[in-house]
Amino acid sequence: MYLIVIAWFYVTVMMALAEAASPQGSILGAIITFVLYGLLPMAILIYIFGTPERKRKLKARREAEQRAYDAAQAALRTEDATSHLPDAGSHTPGAAEERGITPVREKL
Repeated sequence: MYLIVIAWFYVTVMMALAEAASPQGSILGAIITFVLYGLLPMAILIYIFGTPERKRKLKARREAEQRAYDAAQAALRTEDATSHLPDAGSHTPGAAEERGITPVREKL
């Protein structure tokens, strides 16, 4: 694919040089020729031909993130399973009570 890009840029550079060197041509015309015949079409072509590679990379990144998430969830499940075991006195472990909210009585 890059061979096509290099060859087309060579052709457009030669077109731009011919435009700039001709008696009726100008530097501005050469720049416009190079941009409109060279840079713009090749940018579109590279974007279209690069789509499958971008999709492969995106899929691989999503799969890696999913594997990491699954591993983290498995680690949490094993941690939760071992942390709720009864203690030596056959009682379930108690959690600390939250003391952040004080009771409010009704006003009479």
